[in-house]
Amino acid sequence: MSHRVLVYGTLRQGELNHHLLSDSQFLGNVVTQAHFQLFDLGPYPAAIKGEQSLIAEVYLVADETMRKLDILEDYPNEYERELVTTPHGLAWIYLYQNKDLLKKEISSGDWCKRDEGSY
Repeated sequence: MSHRVLVYGTLRQGELNHHLLSDSQFLGNVVTQAHFQLFDLGPYPAAIKGEQSLIAEVYLVADETMRKLDILEDYPNEYERELVTTPHGLAWIYLYQNKDLLKKEISSGDWCKRDEGSY
């Protein structure tokens, strides 16, 4: 079985954990609807529900890859999964659960541009 996954942080192309998607099919770049808010936790980002768009990518992944992503995202403890609508169909997004740790917002919604003063 395959799953669509919307990734917005370290799983994106050129980022630290992108290798986990090496066997997955890239479906396209996406700017989400303004239903989120993105934060910098240092080594990785956290998205929650809000009123901001995210810059993201959508992939078609196999069951085994989905299991690896669940481990990476510490699902269901640190992140929860929700289905969101994308131009490529419904896709899973990982949303952060501990809102008390969210201090540094990335106002651009783009994790890859976090070092360009988008706070």
